[in-house]
Amino acid sequence: MASISDNKKSRGRPVTTGTGIMIGVRLQPEQLAALDAWIEAHPETPTRPEAIRRLLTLGMTAQGA
Repeated sequence: MASISDNKKSRGRPVTTGTGIMIGVRLQPEQLAALDAWIEAHPETPTRPEAIRRLLTLGMTAQGA
């Protein structure tokens, strides 16, 4: 039996799904209040980023994209 393991672990942060593009969005207070109201209307209470992703998908689906 070898005393040194053959398993090499990679270093650094684990790989995540998605493209990894970070988009910073500034919302006006009225927009943020509307987003928070939309979130509260859903029983699973998505996070703000998840809510924005869902709304983006809904908007694109409505436009036929």
